[in-house]
Amino acid sequence: MTEATTETPAPGSAPGAPGHDDAAGPPHPILEGDRTASWLGLKVRRLDDGHATTTMTLREEMLNGFGIAHGGMIFAFADTTFALACNPHTGSADTITVASGVDVNFLRAGIPGRTLTAVANRRQQSGRSGLYDVQILQSVPGGDDEVIAEFRGRSRTIPKR
Repeated sequence: MTEATTETPAPGSAPGAPGHDDAAGPPHPILEGDRTASWLGLKVRRLDDGHATTTMTLREEMLNGFGIAHGGMIFAFADTTFALACNPHTGSADTITVASGVDVNFLRAGIPGRTLTAVANRRQQSGRSGLYDVQILQSVPGGDDEVIAEFRGRSRTIPKR
């Protein structure tokens, strides 16, 4: 996959993107109070039913003691993208979809200053349970993006409280 920014954003996608009304606020209702996503600098590039693509830049304060991406930062980035794919961008009055479990495999070091892209896709939905894959890539100067982690999330739709 090349840069996610080359994709055509869906209506309701990232602020500043075609099809998004910047005055309407965040492109997804779950981002309204999500301080973690804001701190991460997460940008929504595309939203569709069962799909989300996001980006963020790996900053110095996101690194571990080895000077590479902290696994928790990669997890939080993937988990937020997973949540965006699981929940309709129009919102729901009655339900929310949350993680019931995840597995993550770290494959390569995340390098400071690089742009990370998370691409989440629904693989299966059965009743209130779902299965999603999230691939996390990082930009490579002068080359193709490389996969740095794979995240598999299991979702459960529950009543809103």
